[in-house]
Amino acid sequence: MNIEKKLKETIRDVADFPKPGILFKDISTIMLDPQLSKEVLAHLVNHYKNEQIEAVAGIESRGFLFGYPLAMELGVPFILIRKQGKLPYKKISHSYDLEYGSAVIEIHNDAVQPGQRVLIHDDLLATGGSADAAAELVKKCGGEIAGFNFLVGLSFLEGEEKLTKHSSNIVNLARF
Repeated sequence: MNIEKKLKETIRDVADFPKPGILFKDISTIMLDPQLSKEVLAHLVNHYKNEQIEAVAGIESRGFLFGYPLAMELGVPFILIRKQGKLPYKKISHSYDLEYGSAVIEIHNDAVQPGQRVLIHDDLLATGGSADAAAELVKKCGGEIAGFNFLVGLSFLEGEEKLTKHSSNIVNLARF
């Protein structure tokens, strides 16, 4: 069975979360299966090991779950992209619209080196707002976008279209 099929069989749908009308894709069920978690990480490592990734940036908070282990396995730095007010050092901010509101994310101003090729990782691609904002932060720091990776892509929301201005290298392990 391929990784997409395993993920689709494991990810739980939660209706009306975080607000009425939203069908939330809950990836916490992946964490309950250590073997599947290992398979996901091995799949990611195998996919990116020859792509000259120089850093992995994870978007708070579910982007940390596989983003940090992926960075460790690739032997590259892991960059935290966090919600406003969570980083202690000098930072750069970027505001963006969500599918159900707006938000501000931040990055330490010294987290990305000029010219560094950064893979942006998160659990889910919906409208692309948070990934687009993360790419803008990386670029503000002088980095280059090596690509985007998501465990889940919600194709009907067309988030990939928003990201292609940064990179055409967009990978979703499971598409809904």
